[in-house]
Amino acid sequence: MSRYRGPRLRIVRRLKELPGLTRKTPRRDYPPGQHGQNRKKLSEYAVRLQEKQKLRFNYGVTERQLLRYVRKARRVTGSTGQVLLQFLEMRLDNTVFRMGMAPTIPSARQLVNHGHITVNDREVNIASYQCKPGDVIAVKNRERSRTMVEANLKDPGLAHLPNHLEFDKQKLVGKVNGVIEREWIALQINELLVVEYYSRQA
Repeated sequence: MSRYRGPRLRIVRRLKELPGLTRKTPRRDYPPGQHGQNRKKLSEYAVRLQEKQKLRFNYGVTERQLLRYVRKARRVTGSTGQVLLQFLEMRLDNTVFRMGMAPTIPSARQLVNHGHITVNDREVNIASYQCKPGDVIAVKNRERSRTMVEANLKDPGLAHLPNHLEFDKQKLVGKVNGVIEREWIALQINELLVVEYYSRQA
């Protein structure tokens, strides 16, 4: 039970906009709690912790999963922060969300876990599956799956489809054409602070 299942707006009030977690906007623009309106200036550690928490809650990963992604990103040539974001964006649940098949990443994860999504004509029910260029992602050819996704497509979570993806709304089939570029990442975050936060850990 390490994945957060509490009130989502409480997290949004604390960390600001998280497009993958919820589409609701809080009525109050200050953090929750008794001292929400009188918060002191954040320490350097707190700022880095907050950026890390944005990644965790937006993409719905556990602390252990995120640490594993950071370690994997360190081994890849290039900017560790950018590679980390690409790993998270190329997860199957996030890709389904970005194609508009689900309004949020948690609902996209549910679609995947319940077997409504296929990758290259094979059912994949693992939300953390890493999509690769050339992968064809489609809705399973059964009425219940198609009805659910068609309803979600009427009001997608994000308005614009990233340039590394394509999606046919009639056939309910999409394709991954490449790896996402930094400017298409919807979450407002300083990934370098996340890397600095984890630099203290192994």
